[in-house]
Amino acid sequence: MNARERVLAVLNRAPVDRIPVDIWHTPEIYTLLAEHFGVRQELRLYQRMGLDKIVWSKVSYLPKGHPEQQPVTDGGDGTGRRTMWGVPIRVMNTGTATYDEFGEPPLRQYKDPAALKDYPYWPEPERLDYNGLTENLREASKQFVTNSPQVSLLETYCRMRGMETAMLDLMTAPELVDAALDRIEECQTEMMKRLFAKAGAYIDTTCISDDVGGQNGLLISPDTWDRFFRARVKRWCELIHSYDVKVFYHSDGSCAALIPRLIDAGIDVLNPIQHICPGMDMTALKDSFGDRLIFHGGVENQRVLPFGSVHEVRNETLRCLRTLGRNRAGYICCSCHNIQPGTPLGNILAMVATVQAEGAR
Repeated sequence: MNARERVLAVLNRAPVDRIPVDIWHTPEIYTLLAEHFGVRQELRLYQRMGLDKIVWSKVSYLPKGHPEQQPVTDGGDGTGRRTMWGVPIRVMNTGTATYDEFGEPPLRQYKDPAALKDYPYWPEPERLDYNGLTENLREASKQFVTNSPQVSLLETYCRMRGMETAMLDLMTAPELVDAALDRIEECQTEMMKRLFAKAGAYIDTTCISDDVGGQNGLLISPDTWDRFFRARVKRWCELIHSYDVKVFYHSDGSCAALIPRLIDAGIDVLNPIQHICPGMDMTALKDSFGDRLIFHGGVENQRVLPFGSVHEVRNETLRCLRTLGRNRAGYICCSCHNIQPGTPLGNILAMVATVQAEGAR
């Protein structure tokens, strides 16, 4: 089987020759791997490594009006960068790593739901570069399974309002939350419809990214999730499925208490299975949900991958294969979120090699 066939078989619960292996990585890790393998082109690197990569495609938000006009205003840090939701971006350097960090939440001062209509940065779906995105998806789909640009509800709201304010809003300002989430859902629903209509033939999965779990438990209660997110996530799952695309749901942390609700809403794949968190035991997850969910991730990325020995990485990977990947079904082995700068090359290669050697047993 080739990479695309292998991942599609897992997603459709068909037999595979071995469990697939994927990685998530930062740009610094991509550079490390590209230099090691002597390959610069992204898809060629994944092919050279023998990865069963789910390829993510980003979409550009085009300038409004003439091409020379900038699509963002000054973000307050001199860079002039904002997300398409109007959130300022600051570039942060932390030793060997460079990250984008969100600046002052642009909706923080809003209190009246009616005032949201005047917010100047609501995305305009027609400004996305669907042509460029379609070409990227078409090219990637020749070899690999693809994932269209992610959508989110809670994460987007938190970035626009600020994390603390957003959490308080869920308890104290439900009308404001509903009004903002309605607009957030509406914008992304239109984006997905336009993209699926143009590039649906090249899209295999779409990611709903909404971190609902923290290191030790849920960030919001199940009742709060029901109140604000259940119906919205279900509508998105139904839309995505209507185009014969799988729903790839991302939540870090301890999210086990919401998994039955997520399944009922319609998700197909759960990522990243941060099993060191309470309630996320891999054997228990496989026993409880393995017949209804595909698991993606698992290989521990806070201690083992960055700081463990090659032997520890191999054992960690084997443990994932034998629990989440039991019976060689329902699992795509991957780093548990992005492999961070400073992670030894040997550890990354050991994870990949272990799956390639052991994933057929």
